[in-house]
Amino acid sequence: MLQKLESFVRIPDWRLTTAEILYHLPDHPGVLQTFIWQKLDRAPAFPELTRFLDFWQREIEGPLHSVRVVSSALVRPAELRYSNHHLTLH
Repeated sequence: MLQKLESFVRIPDWRLTTAEILYHLPDHPGVLQTFIWQKLDRAPAFPELTRFLDFWQREIEGPLHSVRVVSSALVRPAELRYSNHHLTLH
């Protein structure tokens, strides 16, 4: 059962994607506002983010200034280090 679950969960190109969107306020175009968007998305095309940005440009009045994207793999090797020391603190 666990092996079936592991094979289901491991989708190598799906990533947790975060986008920091800077946009101009409609009433004050000289002022920038930040919006954080986060969702599971497929790298490297990021179709969910592209769909959201298309929606933004079509429906939201605040014009985009810039978008910064960061993504992290959901499944990756364990990040463990062994220590050669044992300390006891009183």
